[in-house]
Amino acid sequence: MKIQKEIDFILAVDALKNVNRRNYNADDSRRENTAEHSWQIIILAQILYPYAKNKEDIDLLKVIRMLSIHDLVEIHAGDTFLFDEAGMKGKFEREKIAAKKIFGILDQSIADDFYNLWIEFEEEKTPDAIFACAIDRIMPFILNSHTSGKSWTEAGVTEKQVRNMLENAICRASDDMGDCFQTLMKKCFDENKFS
Repeated sequence: MKIQKEIDFILAVDALKNVNRRNYNADDSRRENTAEHSWQIIILAQILYPYAKNKEDIDLLKVIRMLSIHDLVEIHAGDTFLFDEAGMKGKFEREKIAAKKIFGILDQSIADDFYNLWIEFEEEKTPDAIFACAIDRIMPFILNSHTSGKSWTEAGVTEKQVRNMLENAICRASDDMGDCFQTLMKKCFDENKFS
């Protein structure tokens, strides 16, 4: 069948539903899975696009494409918690191998396209990648700031760690998102959501 590789790929990426993340859903009832996170950031990108710096230089469809595939590597590499310093060591190399494996199911042209989008996202150099990465990073922050902050308190995450990891990524993508981040940081601090 002509589209067998595509079917094999879509069945393989179904495994993303089984990759659990550290963050909890907004109702604090359970940890989210990576497929849920991917869906949510695709929606968030569309609603926050009007707030992006230099939005005339951002291709929203490309951002959505990046966000839809960038976490597929977690099927083979697992989810690495942003504040896990030990886990972050070697993360890019682990994920690069995973990217080649998962995208390699497809015909070479689309596999190369997905891999190149993934690399662009990881390098965070283009306006599209900067905005996409800010969206990816602010979503878990929004969840933690509007819940009990369980994923942070369980891991002993400090206010300084959150500021260092997120402030630059979010502020360089959007002044409005940066202002929102500062307001939510104050809320988190007031509600003692940090160690």
